Amino acid sequence: MEHQQSQPPHVAILPSPGMGHLIPLIEFSKRLVVHHNLTVTFVIPTTGPPSKAQKTTLQSLPNSINHIFLPPVSLHDLPDDTKIEPIISLTVLRSLPSLRQVFQSLSSAKRLVALVVDLFGTDAFDLAKEFNVSPYIFYPTTAMALSFFIYGLPKLDEEVDCEFRELTEPVKIPGSVPIHGKDLLDPVQDRKNEAYKWVLHHAKRYDLAEGVFLNSFYELEPGPIEFLQKNEPGKVPVYPVGPLVNMDSANSSVDGGEILKWLDNQPYASVLFVSFGSGGTLSSNQLNELAVGLEKSEQRFLWVLKSPNDKVANATYFSAQSQNNPLEFLPQGFLERTKGRGLVVPSWAPQAQILNHGSTGGFLSHCGWNSILESVVNGVPLIAWPLFAEQKMNAVLLTQDIKIALRTNANENGLVESEDIAKIVKDLMEGEEGKKIRYRMKDLEEAAARASSENGSSTKTISEFVLKLKNKNI
Repeated sequence: MEHQQSQPPHVAILPSPGMGHLIPLIEFSKRLVVHHNLTVTFVIPTTGPPSKAQKTTLQSLPNSINHIFLPPVSLHDLPDDTKIEPIISLTVLRSLPSLRQVFQSLSSAKRLVALVVDLFGTDAFDLAKEFNVSPYIFYPTTAMALSFFIYGLPKLDEEVDCEFRELTEPVKIPGSVPIHGKDLLDPVQDRKNEAYKWVLHHAKRYDLAEGVFLNSFYELEPGPIEFLQKNEPGKVPVYPVGPLVNMDSANSSVDGGEILKWLDNQPYASVLFVSFGSGGTLSSNQLNELAVGLEKSEQRFLWVLKSPNDKVANATYFSAQSQNNPLEFLPQGFLERTKGRGLVVPSWAPQAQILNHGSTGGFLSHCGWNSILESVVNGVPLIAWPLFAEQKMNAVLLTQDIKIALRTNANENGLVESEDIAKIVKDLMEGEEGKKIRYRMKDLEEAAARASSENGSSTKTISEFVLKLKNKNI
């Protein structure tokens, strides 16, 4: 024990399977090891072989950050239509025997003091208690969503019988603007579904944590952060440590040279970047409306294009090559008519570098929180086009509370029409509303830089956490 007490504190981090939550957790772990000499082990539950992206990313980290992929668990007993929340939760739950073995190994060799799980990993807290390890949650999205998760959802579950989307009055979230039930996160939209039950299960266990790390900062969400940090009995401590974004690629030479070369030749802040993230896709009809809208807007654009999500249903209309070539789904002649003014890139582009580029003047985004934070740290104003998860909540936050985005509106058939797209793109890139958003975003860009600076609020918060770990007896 004395030998262990002289070792640096060691933190185990349990992320959800997949990349979305892994990226901010990696940025968090880098702060711990680079600035505070802690050591970290990522312990990753799996249902099959790890992806190439996971392996490449984890292998590139400093030596003080190790990783262990737990043996795959079987989910064959789950129905085919099982949503992501039960899949993640059950993957963690069924990995607990393997995690116990890893804890035994880590605690015998290192000074294991803390376990950090992401939002659906609270079932691992029982193991943390068994090994006298402090349990923490890393919440990878907004303070608004966290406030709903901890204080809004359990209360709403007790007080309301109907589906939340049927509520006639907006839902009041402590510290935030009220929000219509239909805009709450996807897994709470069907209370009979297992996804709802699992989300509620985790929300009720948040008070078992010694603290929640939040990937946000005060100036971005003052209302909900003030509420979450009010010193009241029984409240779980919340530590804003954001913005944690991967900016490394802004200075690296990842593939994408042609894209950046094209941006180099565009006027300052003139290009709208259009991307729906790694998991976001549109229908064929919606993709067509977007293309026509971008053309009508007469603005410069860089569009990361994915094949439509109904391509199988439309197989008779498209050639077999379309399955691998998203460009074949564009309206006839679109690429020729927009040549020079627009660039369409199939499937992937170096987002961090694009948002960091001087020619990028706007971002039409699905409102994933990692993408929003990348926009904020680069001062790029937004058009909010939410698709799934908590993205509708994020869109409400961006447009009605923080006011750094314009929001697309769908018609009664759920389609955002080309005329509306053209108008909103023009408004953002050269209209008066766009100018106001740009000024507001510039202020937040500066605030984000301050929060992450040497004496900034997020840096100090992490330092206080580390001091607590260094003083912990094991």
